[in-house]
Amino acid sequence: MTPDEARALALSLPGVVEADHHGFPSFRAGARLRILATLPTADVLRVMLDEGGIREAVAQWPWCSEGWWGRRLATVEVRLADADPDAVADLLEEAHARATG
Repeated sequence: MTPDEARALALSLPGVVEADHHGFPSFRAGARLRILATLPTADVLRVMLDEGGIREAVAQWPWCSEGWWGRRLATVEVRLADADPDAVADLLEEAHARATG
């Protein structure tokens, strides 16, 4: 996948907008515009899931890894070059439901 393909998947979800997040793109949704994903580099998409969702993605797909924010497991990091677009779409849908729920 490319960053543009990841962006298109995120923006295809209902109510998702793109906004700057410390100098790189973020994708937000819901009344409070919660972040569901970020593109910190051209190689990585960070998807905000709960701890169970992160661990499940990492166990299921070798192109996923854990993303930590200090001592908190915060994201699943997707290596875009190796990622399956359908699976990334599923991860983004899960993050969207979490952000808007």
